[in-house]
Amino acid sequence: MLESAHLLFPSRFPTLKRRRLETLQVNLGYRCNQTCQHCHVNAGPGRTESMERETVEQVLEFLRARGIATLDLTGGAPELNPHFCYLVEQAGTLGVKVIDRCNLTILEEPGQEHLVDFLAANRVEVVASLPCYLEENVDHQRGKGVYAASIRGLQRLNAAGYGREGSGLCLNLVYNPAGPELPPPQEALEADYRRRLGERFGIRFNHLFTLANMPIRRFGSQLLSRGEFGKYLELLRDSFRPTNLEGLMCLSQISVDWRGYLFDCDFNQMLDLPLAADGRLRLHISELAGLDLAGESIRVAEHCYGCAAGQGSSCGGALAAG
Repeated sequence: MLESAHLLFPSRFPTLKRRRLETLQVNLGYRCNQTCQHCHVNAGPGRTESMERETVEQVLEFLRARGIATLDLTGGAPELNPHFCYLVEQAGTLGVKVIDRCNLTILEEPGQEHLVDFLAANRVEVVASLPCYLEENVDHQRGKGVYAASIRGLQRLNAAGYGREGSGLCLNLVYNPAGPELPPPQEALEADYRRRLGERFGIRFNHLFTLANMPIRRFGSQLLSRGEFGKYLELLRDSFRPTNLEGLMCLSQISVDWRGYLFDCDFNQMLDLPLAADGRLRLHISELAGLDLAGESIRVAEHCYGCAAGQGSSCGGALAAG
């Protein structure tokens, strides 16, 4: 696989300073039942990295000690970690809001038959990947049959109460562009998703999040192989909006990898750019309880323009109107 990481340095991206920590995003492992073209993690069925129980306990201890509001679980497919349910249940007892970044097809994997009911019972917010409302586009990007399985997954979540008014069960969808372009305006695309999915399948959801593709790992390698890497970076730089800087997710969120090491964001994790604070170049979740990260510098590179270009892009969708 062609590697793009060295092309992201040096960078003129503006200096960022961390604010109060509100969200802990935990990558439970890189194993996934899908192999998506746009994946910045390079996740897939052949990956074996998975967070162990000891590290899960350290995550819970940090949540308990620091009173973190939100635990955001990602992967790979986070549900494939054997300690996923334990972590969700224990975080819930602490009053922590839990988000599951779900690829939808995982709901049909052997051993996951309980998952929809489990998520609903524990009031987990589901952020579900569905990069288009058209079958051909989804299957091209994510694999044959993924669209049909995703629709069935959404229907099961709806049947459990997700996305339905008054249920308190939040279901958000995620859109990624198919290639090296910025996402379209989020509000208009959300209306299209509601109409298309509602009319054809009766599917309901709360919000659509539009995310820009990051030029790292699998997607970055594809850009290199097509000779499009430099052009895509140029698009991101030219589309930079300084007003997006105030809404960047890294200001109030940190990322934990499957080993428990800390990063400013999931993208920096994939580039092995560890969070640096208190004079240390690599920190573990077990060392963080007594540290105040507010005011510390955030490590940046050219990929950061992906979050600040156009409408902006974060784990919670666009930062500004299109």
